[in-house]
Amino acid sequence: MHTKRFSALRRLGPACKKLWIACAIFAPPALALDDTMTPIEIPPQPDAIVLDTGPLPGATTPESWHSQYGSMFARNVTVATLTPFLPDEGKATGAAAIVAPGGGFLTLSMENEGWDVARALAKEGIAAFVLKYRLRQTPADLQEFQRAMAEMFSGAARRPPPEPDQAIAGLAPQIADAVAAFKLVRERAAEWNVDPDRIGMIGFSAGAMLTMATTLSTEAKPAFAGDIYGPLAPVTVPDDAPPLFVALAADDPLFGNTGFGLIESWKAAGRPIEFHLYGQGGHGFGMYPKETTSTNWFDAFVAWLRMENILEPRH
Repeated sequence: MHTKRFSALRRLGPACKKLWIACAIFAPPALALDDTMTPIEIPPQPDAIVLDTGPLPGATTPESWHSQYGSMFARNVTVATLTPFLPDEGKATGAAAIVAPGGGFLTLSMENEGWDVARALAKEGIAAFVLKYRLRQTPADLQEFQRAMAEMFSGAARRPPPEPDQAIAGLAPQIADAVAAFKLVRERAAEWNVDPDRIGMIGFSAGAMLTMATTLSTEAKPAFAGDIYGPLAPVTVPDDAPPLFVALAADDPLFGNTGFGLIESWKAAGRPIEFHLYGQGGHGFGMYPKETTSTNWFDAFVAWLRMENILEPRH
């Protein structure tokens, strides 16, 4: 099983080697919001379902949360969970989406790229499931974490990127969590009024990288994929690759000038793809209301799902 997951991530191509450092760094949204990290209590998550992937091997630092940019972030997640956000029964389309927040695999933007996205999807009749996947361990002390992040930012350009096998091994827990999320939703599809053939995945930044790795896996087979300001490295696209939606801002400091290999790969394979390159928006815009056109990505995504007949019941 692990071999299949590693093979799927290798399909992301050599260009990911160049992007790994960038994707492993948390990039703040381009917004005039308070960037101070403030520790907060872990919020109640009564609907969260623990996935069967077990605790993160070797983890010793417990989960903690903080606020930043007017939003909530999780850190040191050692046990993966999935939280359902179900539409009203009369509005349910049967479509569903696993939502993967970003945060460089060091934090998770649980509100802006998780719960807020899921609530918006549910309003459109799409069952949404926020994946709180396991993260790389960071210092327990928030100030120490901030210092470590500053050092990472200052030294990232000088560090050689890790070898592909190291990158693959580093994502194994997250890929396992995503595969487990698909398994759980399919097992409980009848209970949640979900069509097991119309479950897709949408991810943001590092969550977009996880979405692509999961999409290229032979185990989960999402019905559709959304890559929101994630890496656009070339990939080997399987013949049965699902429809892909990509949104990126031209002024994204991480991926705005790295080429469009992912788009070209999908087009060359003859698979359905829609790509929105917004003039402004920076990185991490998510569900933040902004005056840039990047704010329109969500409406475009839903319209795209409708165009691809993802929201139409299948008999």
